[in-house]
Amino acid sequence: MVHLCVYLFKQNMTNTSHVTVKTTGGRIKSIIGGSLGNLVEWYDWYVYSAFSLYFSNSFFPDSNETAQLLKSAGVFALGFLMRPIGGWLMGTYADKHGRKKALTISVLLMSLGSLIITITPGYKTIGVAAPLLLVLARVIQGLSVGGEYGTSATYLSEMAGRKRRGFYSSFQYVTLIMGQLLALGLLVLLQRIFLTEQQLHDWGWRIAFGIGAFLAVITMYLRRSLQESASFSVEKNKTSTTHGTITELAKHPKAVLTVIGLTAGGTLAFYTFTTYMQKFLVDTSGFSKAEATLISSLTLLVFMLIQPLFGLLSDNIGRKPLLIGFGVLGTITTIPILTLLGGTKDGWIAFGLILAALIIISGYTSINAVVKAELFPANIRALGVGFPYAIAVSIFGGSAEYIALGFKTAHHAQWFYWYVTVCIALSLVLYVTMRDTRKHSKMEEG
Repeated sequence: MVHLCVYLFKQNMTNTSHVTVKTTGGRIKSIIGGSLGNLVEWYDWYVYSAFSLYFSNSFFPDSNETAQLLKSAGVFALGFLMRPIGGWLMGTYADKHGRKKALTISVLLMSLGSLIITITPGYKTIGVAAPLLLVLARVIQGLSVGGEYGTSATYLSEMAGRKRRGFYSSFQYVTLIMGQLLALGLLVLLQRIFLTEQQLHDWGWRIAFGIGAFLAVITMYLRRSLQESASFSVEKNKTSTTHGTITELAKHPKAVLTVIGLTAGGTLAFYTFTTYMQKFLVDTSGFSKAEATLISSLTLLVFMLIQPLFGLLSDNIGRKPLLIGFGVLGTITTIPILTLLGGTKDGWIAFGLILAALIIISGYTSINAVVKAELFPANIRALGVGFPYAIAVSIFGGSAEYIALGFKTAHHAQWFYWYVTVCIALSLVLYVTMRDTRKHSKMEEG
């Protein structure tokens, strides 16, 4: 598989096209192509969280399940710490050499990480080398997804027309959520049809990572057909402009701080009610693993479908009202929703509460990519979107599970509810004071 990855990567590098897409059909084709690659990237990233209930005992032998989950969540958080480096390296590369090439490299790294996890023996077989290899794989994947977000957000925003930019760019989160949903959907199939509980714990979880490695290679091939965005095609010919450097990014401090501020509360809320929720339902509410997976899958399905609706709404009323709506409602409802979830044993009530939270969060998720892209000029856009976003998501999103489980272990689970609420409230301050990027966009500047 490694040789195949290298071959496809070389083929892609020799077939790079800088053709500008001008027709609606060409634009839609490029957006679909970029989105499908994004889907596979995020499937590979989230399959770790979806299956950690089953593989944590293979890498971290411990009699206490919460302790095992805490350790696997720590590795999940470590992967996030690599995302700023990935955002910096890949953002710089994308601004200098093109969005298409950067997207191809990111999926190659993701495939390698999934392959390592697939074939790594457990702790009982190779001892401490097992968790070390798991850490290595997640470090590689952290670099990959750190570069993927900024580059794909930039690419989709640049390929979209001005009038429907919010709608088209919302498909980044459609495919992001779909990747997570596919990971959970595969787990549901394995749980309910193909494997027993013991088989999933023993070896069945490896199937999910193997599929991810294979799909990433296919995606690398598909990305060969992507066309470069018009913004980069024009910008690359400007000899007077500095492309993708930290020095150039430093000239936009307000935009950088805006990306960090608007991301903090949104990404924490997103990871709380998506990746962590499956474990919350098992470890706090008392649902079985199969029930928790099914509830999480159903809520994510609806969440995915409504993203374009919110994106379309932002094209008509602006980005700022949606962000403020998320900030206000998120601040008011997070503690009540999590408190009620922790005490319910009814699957439909749990579904309704999680869905209500995700509908609120859609005011952030559906438009956060386009808002960030609209803050930066083309010569620094991929780095400007990816690097500060990765810093914020590493601090707040990647640590969500670890902090939540840490508070639970210390018998102060409700402190986490307050932590999420305060972070959303702080982001709300920025939402209220920032300019609406739909009206004040740098996308039209190049």
